[in-house]
Amino acid sequence: MIAILERQLEETAKACKLARAIAEGCSVPGDAREKAAEIEHGGDVLRGELVARLQGALDSPLSREDLFRLSRSIDDVLDNLRDFVREWDLYEVACATSFVGIVDAIAAGVDDLRLAVRTIADGADDMSQSALAAKKSANEVRRLYDGEVARLFSGELTMEVLKSRELLRRLDVVGLRLNEAADVLADAAVKRRG
Repeated sequence: MIAILERQLEETAKACKLARAIAEGCSVPGDAREKAAEIEHGGDVLRGELVARLQGALDSPLSREDLFRLSRSIDDVLDNLRDFVREWDLYEVACATSFVGIVDAIAAGVDDLRLAVRTIADGADDMSQSALAAKKSANEVRRLYDGEVARLFSGELTMEVLKSRELLRRLDVVGLRLNEAADVLADAAVKRRG
């Protein structure tokens, strides 16, 4: 089951790269939108596979409920990254490198989460430390989001500003979902110690 979670996170890392490419102007929004939908569908297939395995599992490194919650949180991250790319295309936003730092922080959080998932078999202390690193990355997303919104609102209120604000909010939601995934691992580490 850990391997499935790792594959779910690999799909999420692909979505981060796609979001970065669109923010840099290196990807055609319509093409990126289709690719994001494909990546998200791949993540859904993996989630379905995990849920099916959980139903028949007698023993697992974490409780079935924690594995389910973790998979759901990862899926929420991937769903919101897909929505970011879709909304970028819908809003017809031009290249905006101001999003790149936030997307990079999300990618770092996904990488931290991947490391945390790999530590599940190692023990509660390793898992707890890795979960903490993922939470720090997720908190960095919020800090960067706050700074970008403040920057946006320091100028004239235009339609482009409103579009950017919506996209920034979507990335903030991704950070919140990353935080939830890290919380699942932190909670599971506490349970293992008990």
